[in-house]
Amino acid sequence: MAGKFEVYKDKKGEYRFRLKAANGEIIAVGEGYTSKSGCLNGIESIKKNAPDAEIVEIDD
Repeated sequence: MAGKFEVYKDKKGEYRFRLKAANGEIIAVGEGYTSKSGCLNGIESIKKNAPDAEIVEIDD
């Protein structure tokens, strides 16, 4: 089974998503969106842009 995006409303009534791995572990969480369509657009953006995303290490 592949990972999955879950869309839900938080306590403030905002739409959020979380990406879960096949084992059920949460591996990413999105920001709060005022609309469900905005949340779904956020998911599509990650699906489109993440495969080629650069990994950058930030020194503290």
